[in-house]
Amino acid sequence: MNSTKVLLGVLVSVAAGATLGILFAPDKGSSTRKKISQKSNDYVSEVEGKFNEFINAITQKFESVKKETTQMVENGKAKVKTAEEELIKASK
Repeated sequence: MNSTKVLLGVLVSVAAGATLGILFAPDKGSSTRKKISQKSNDYVSEVEGKFNEFINAITQKFESVKKETTQMVENGKAKVKTAEEELIKASK
């Protein structure tokens, strides 16, 4: 989780630096506003991409854990059945 905070901090810092650089550039106001809008759209797209990667990684991990858990339950059921059969044989 710490690396996520660092990455988010870096992205915010880069966005702030780019915005300040554009604001102090000697361009017309309309040109500056277009640049700011374009940069913000770029950053939003980048953050969305990172968020989607994060969600995909979490989903894959969840599916992996789910599969392992199902397998463990099935193995447990098989062991209980085997023990049950052995107990029945031993009691006869």
